[in-house]
Amino acid sequence: MSDQKNTDLTSKPRYEILDGLRGVAALIVVAFHLFEAYAPHPSLQIINHGYLAVDFFFALSGFVIGYAYDDRWSRGLTVGRFFMRRLVRLQPMVLMGATLGMLLYFFGMADIANTTVGTLLLVWVLSCLLLPVGKSLDIRGWDEGYPLDGPQWSLAFEYIANVLYATIIRRFPLWLLGLFVALAAMLSLDLGLNLDLFDMLDGREMQRFTYIGGWSLDPTQLYVGFTRLLYPFFAGLLVYRLGWRLRAGQSSFLICSLIIAAVLMMPRVGLGEEGWGNGLYEALCVLLVFPLVLMIGSGANIGGGRQLAVCRWLGRISYPLYITHYPLIYMAFEWRVKNDALPLSSHIMMCVSIFILAIGLAVACERLYDAPIRQRLSQWLRKRSSQK
Repeated sequence: MSDQKNTDLTSKPRYEILDGLRGVAALIVVAFHLFEAYAPHPSLQIINHGYLAVDFFFALSGFVIGYAYDDRWSRGLTVGRFFMRRLVRLQPMVLMGATLGMLLYFFGMADIANTTVGTLLLVWVLSCLLLPVGKSLDIRGWDEGYPLDGPQWSLAFEYIANVLYATIIRRFPLWLLGLFVALAAMLSLDLGLNLDLFDMLDGREMQRFTYIGGWSLDPTQLYVGFTRLLYPFFAGLLVYRLGWRLRAGQSSFLICSLIIAAVLMMPRVGLGEEGWGNGLYEALCVLLVFPLVLMIGSGANIGGGRQLAVCRWLGRISYPLYITHYPLIYMAFEWRVKNDALPLSSHIMMCVSIFILAIGLAVACERLYDAPIRQRLSQWLRKRSSQK
C-alpha cells in the first residue's frame, strides 16, 4: 500500500502548452490592470476583456485537475491527501500575496492613518486564510473581499471548485457531468446576457452584459463568482474526460496564444442598450472558445527547443505573477492619482517599470520561495504517506 500511495503523490508529465498559455494570460492580466488605472470608463479600456482571463484560468484548472487526479482515486488517493496536495500547490503564494499586500499598504498608502495596526493584521490573517472580509473591514474602500490582494477572490473560488470535485463531482459519470456543465452554461448565459432569471443581478448597471465581478461578499457578487467558476472549471474537466483533442502541429502554442490575446484585447462590443452584443461575445468566448483552446493546447506535442523552454518559463511564473502583481497595481493607482499632471512619458515609464517589476517579483518568488517550499512540503507528504 505504501508504494501505491507514493505513486499517487508523484507528478505526471505536464501539458507544456497549457502551462505556457497560463503565463500568456497572466502577462495580459498585468497589462490589463495597468491600463485600468487610466481608463475613463471600463467600457473604454484599451485591453477591454482582460478580466476573462479568470474564466480561462478556471477552464485550465478543471482540465488539469482531471488529468492529474481522475485516475488516482482508484489507486488509493484519499480526499485528505488530495486537499493536502492542493494546499501545497496554492497556499504558499497565497501567503506571499497577502504579506506583500499588507507591507505595501502599510508603507505606501496615504490613508494608513485611518487603519489601525490591529485591523490591518486582522485583514492580513483573513487574507492568508483566503477568507473574504465584509464592508467593515474593507480597508481600501474598493468594495473588495480581499483588499490586500484583490485577485485572491478567484483563488478562493478555485478552492471551492476543488472541494466540489473531490467530494462530489469526481464520482459523476460522463452523462451526469455533461448535464451539470449544461446547467452551468445556462447560468453563464444568464450572467453574460443579463437575463437575470433568478433575480440576482440587481445593481449591476455599469457591469451589465459582462462577466465582471465575483470579488465582493454580497449576494449578487457571490452569484457572479459562482457562475464564472462552475461552467469553465467543469467544462475543462469534461473536455479532459471526453478526450477531445485537436491537432495543430508545432504551431499550437502560437495559435492558442493569439486566440487568447485576441479574446482578452477585444474592444467593448456595444454600449448602453446595445451592450447585449458584448454579453454575447463574452458568453461565446467562455462557452466555446476557451474549451476549443484547451482542445488545441492539449492535442499537440510541443517537442523540445526554444518553444518548450518558453512554455516552461511562462508556466513557472504564471501563478506567482497573478497572485503578487496586484499589490503593485494598487501602488500604480496611487501614483497615477498623485502625479496626474506629469507628462505622458512619465506615466508610460511608470507602467513599463511596474510591468517589469511584476515579472521580476514573480521570478524571484518562484525560484527563491514557492518552488523550494513546495518541494520540501511534497517531500514531507511523501515521507508521511510512506510511513502509514
